[in-house]
Amino acid sequence: MSKPIHTNTQATTLFDKIWQQHIVESIPEGPDVLYIDRQLIHEVTSPQAFEALRGRGIPVFRPQQVTATPDHNTPTLNQHLPIREEASRKAVETLRQNCKANGITLFDLNTPYNGIVHVVGPELGLTQPGMTIVCGDSHTATHGAFGCIAFGIGTSEVEMALATQCLLQSKPKQMRITVKGKLQAGVSAKDVILYLIAQLTVSGGTGYFIEYAGEAIRNMSMEERMTVCNMSIEMGARGGLIAPDQTTFDYVVGKKYAPRGDELNQRLKYWKTLYTDNDASFDQEYVFDAQKIKPFVTYGTNPGMGMGIDEVILETANAKSLEYMNFRAGEKLIGKQVNYVFIGSCTNGRIEDFRAAASIIKGRTKADNVFAYLVPGSKTVEQQAREEGLVQIFEEAGFTFRQPGCSACLAMNEDKVPAGEYCASTSNRNFEGRQGVGARTLLVSPLTAAAIAITGKVTDPRQFL
Repeated sequence: MSKPIHTNTQATTLFDKIWQQHIVESIPEGPDVLYIDRQLIHEVTSPQAFEALRGRGIPVFRPQQVTATPDHNTPTLNQHLPIREEASRKAVETLRQNCKANGITLFDLNTPYNGIVHVVGPELGLTQPGMTIVCGDSHTATHGAFGCIAFGIGTSEVEMALATQCLLQSKPKQMRITVKGKLQAGVSAKDVILYLIAQLTVSGGTGYFIEYAGEAIRNMSMEERMTVCNMSIEMGARGGLIAPDQTTFDYVVGKKYAPRGDELNQRLKYWKTLYTDNDASFDQEYVFDAQKIKPFVTYGTNPGMGMGIDEVILETANAKSLEYMNFRAGEKLIGKQVNYVFIGSCTNGRIEDFRAAASIIKGRTKADNVFAYLVPGSKTVEQQAREEGLVQIFEEAGFTFRQPGCSACLAMNEDKVPAGEYCASTSNRNFEGRQGVGARTLLVSPLTAAAIAITGKVTDPRQFL
């Protein structure tokens, strides 16, 4: 780690460039009025906002810049049937009514583009470099992988953005995290972000927007970059972003809602200006060596309580968390029985995540003690997994490949982990009760989750490579 860097320079950061271009008005001694390019909504945090607008007689200002999809409450089996859970059924139906009444594009259940909001946006080209993007969901930071200022907002801000296409925002401090060098075999983007959170703690990014840089980040695919930015919020940060490059442009071009023709050429010219100037300063900088990162696993009840999978739990680990997890300081997790596995979520529910899992699962059979949720992040991912033969690999190994949704990430639908059970999860949070009352979550990468599913116990995925 290095010390804070403060220099006098006219050079600007990527964040500065985007922020400055979106200021509608700066309030003296106060926040900025920030223009929002794209608002994403789902069924959990939008109903109250629409109700408030109706009560005040205010229409949605620019419905063409709002996109909706149900994801949190949706079942992941039998989506063609009515939703059985009353609260979930009502939430999804309310979203439908609000979108219809306000002319908002909705990617509904049983339509080709339904899925988790932070998976659907990028894969359809709704997410583009240089944008400001908001959603009533903390993991909106995912979109920062494209060189966007993307962040989660509360319900009152959802209402404000719907009514004005703007938000009042105080500019956060800025941090840069550089991961130099190349990653070891078997180490994924999920391991990188879990490692960074463990190093800086869950409050290490509080008050900051983080830019990720360095060779290890540059070598990542867009889906890997999304995984890193997705969990910026777990470090306490307002969001995270990565400067767009050719990898970004190649991913965006050709997507359903991506610009084409002359518009694309103009956008590309702009996108190529989105980088941090060489002499730009940050409020805080950290540098890490990629070679020191191993496959990671959490042992506690926040994402910062993690370690290399072959290491031992710290003696200084929080006693209350260890009691909840039924672990002891000084012990290894390797070999611990795990009966539940979840591969999915807005962190790791993309096609590359299922390809990684299939690389270990192929030709093997899941452990008899394991119950697994394999849940794609979208209908597009689901279809691609079938076309590539991944679903066949999973089914031959004894798994059920489900339909899209947030699923066991936060257990707002029927996909819950029973009390006292351990779940190796590719999601983003391991809070007490996150995956079900009394459930115990081990956050891992798709490779590690697949290895655990095959062996039925905590396993270093490198032994399968």
